[in-house]
Amino acid sequence: MSIVVIGGHERMCKLYKDIGKKYGCRIKVFTHMNSNLDKRIGKPDYIVMFTDVVSHKLVCKTLKLCKNKNIPNLRLHNSSLNTLESALENISKSTRC
Repeated sequence: MSIVVIGGHERMCKLYKDIGKKYGCRIKVFTHMNSNLDKRIGKPDYIVMFTDVVSHKLVCKTLKLCKNKNIPNLRLHNSSLNTLESALENISKSTRC
């Protein structure tokens, strides 16, 4: 299963990926807005957004991308490791990765 994380802290990118490995998921992390975000994201199985550390413009762009590509998404207000871990646990239970 591939998951894209939008937002978060740059210093925690490796930790986000390590938690993903624990649940058998490949994780790409985008901590800030890129000009070609829609091409770099690809077609993931799920998108997780940390809304506390990301701009409103990036959240809107990501939601539009999710709608156009029919990608399920999850918005989290806290960008901690525990929040991501519980989200991945819920996603893996619902989709059986």
